[in-house]
Amino acid sequence: MDSLIASFLTLILTETGDRTQLLAAALAIRFASNRPVILGLAVASLINCLISAYAGSFIDQWVSQDPVRLFNGLAYLLAGAAMLAWRRPVDLLKGWKTGPFLTAFLGIFILQFGDKGQFIIGANAARADHWLFPAIGGWLGTLVAVVPAILLKERLAKILPISKIRIGGGVALCLLGLIHALKAWHII
Repeated sequence: MDSLIASFLTLILTETGDRTQLLAAALAIRFASNRPVILGLAVASLINCLISAYAGSFIDQWVSQDPVRLFNGLAYLLAGAAMLAWRRPVDLLKGWKTGPFLTAFLGIFILQFGDKGQFIIGANAARADHWLFPAIGGWLGTLVAVVPAILLKERLAKILPISKIRIGGGVALCLLGLIHALKAWHII
């Protein structure tokens, strides 16, 4: 259950102001329809979360606890660094001739595949009792972070201090990752 909460909170943090949130809001504006974009987001994120958690569950079977803790620390450290780093602009998929659901589903699925959220979920799954808990937590965290961007669109940036959230969250995740890595090396 801890892995569900950890994935939930971490994905809310990492998706705030991230490219998934920006793309989803842009697609809601482009198609002037929230429901198919939310549905595309939900399905794409669920599939990505299930893939990453299931893959992460195999790591625990192959290696001892210290490398799993190191993997967890590195996932958090790199996610924090990614939150602090410059981000390239989001492709708004204007050339895609598909409808709102398919554009949202494929665009978000591709954007999230191999992203920091997948590594966080995979790392949490490697330490979890069951891989489904971090998958559900990550999926719900993504929805909590991105659905308001779809509903509020550009107003979200006025409501939330997104740059401060990204800086604070990035620093917090880097520190958490460093602590896990140092524990894996038995330094602390």
